[in-house]
Amino acid sequence: MGKQNAPELRKFLAPEFLFGIGARYQAGRYARNLGSSRVLLVSDPGVIAAGWTSQVRNSLEEEGLETVLFSGLTPNPKALEVTRGVEIYLQADCDTIVAVGGGSPIDCAKGIAVVTANGGSILDYEGVDMISEPGPPLLCIPTTAGTAADLSQFAIITDQARRCKIAIISKAIVPDLSLIDPEMTTTMDPFLTACTGMDALTHAIEAAVSNAHSPITDLHALKAVELICGHIERVVAFPGDLDARAQMMLGCLEAGLAFSNASLGAVHAMAHSLGGYLDLPHGECNAILLRQVMEFNMPAADDQFSLILKAMGIETRQRSRREMAASILAEIERLRRAVGIHQTLHDLGVHRTDVRELAESAERDPCLATNPRAINRRDLEVLYEESL
Repeated sequence: MGKQNAPELRKFLAPEFLFGIGARYQAGRYARNLGSSRVLLVSDPGVIAAGWTSQVRNSLEEEGLETVLFSGLTPNPKALEVTRGVEIYLQADCDTIVAVGGGSPIDCAKGIAVVTANGGSILDYEGVDMISEPGPPLLCIPTTAGTAADLSQFAIITDQARRCKIAIISKAIVPDLSLIDPEMTTTMDPFLTACTGMDALTHAIEAAVSNAHSPITDLHALKAVELICGHIERVVAFPGDLDARAQMMLGCLEAGLAFSNASLGAVHAMAHSLGGYLDLPHGECNAILLRQVMEFNMPAADDQFSLILKAMGIETRQRSRREMAASILAEIERLRRAVGIHQTLHDLGVHRTDVRELAESAERDPCLATNPRAINRRDLEVLYEESL
């Protein structure tokens, strides 16, 4: 009997991380401990303007490390931007990469690390476990509480020629170290706070219902749901509330540990397609699509959705499955509107004539492999249409 109830064999992968106020000031010490001498510092113009990049650069230089700044990247990092970063890394004879920013700088930095070690184009590594050689030391310092790119074995890069995003999934791109400092999220405006927070919530929900979920990933995913639902409205309304910022950052961390190991689902596959096709904000796309995909998946993951509902703080006793399903969908819709995400996909410039191509792209995304319910191209088309 005991053998029948034993959990399935699972592995769990996480980087070393330091969490807390002031973590960013440890960048120089940790980079030196990784054997660095010349660092490629990857950031973006907004993070630079906020002052975070210079603080990290000062920490590196105080430890005697040379730094070369690369900031030529945009939201939804492009393959050509990775190529340019590789050129600068090689020309400057760098030996370490430090990324400061949200998902775009961190994913770009991951791409640079892959190509410097393996050659070719970052587009050559699309898919799962396509990277043979580990990259140079990679240290990440996130400035948003959303993507958890600083923790995960995912990198998402835009192929502009195909107008799609590719997913690169490999333990070779898990950063060597993440310095997670909640204070660095205080310069996000309320809308970016909302979008990145809903991205983190989507990570947690998709990881919890993934067909690769486990008791280990559930611990992290459900705690993430609790933390994010309990603090996202507060942090949007009061951006300077450092305690709420810390709780959101912790929720993002928990969600990242969950989805990096349980993977994601149809929400992310569809959002990746949108982001590549029309260069749309990833977190906002997730927020718009989440309710529709949850409703589609419920028949295949009733028990997990019940756990999510409890983690959201909603009473489940003496309620039917139908009542619980209605409650969780209503709460997701209420939450996204409460934090200021009111738009539909049509408002973002998506038209019914785009749906077929978007569904074709989403159908190729590896995140669909772990969606709890089998999903085909027509299902994807319907979900896009419902979100217009």
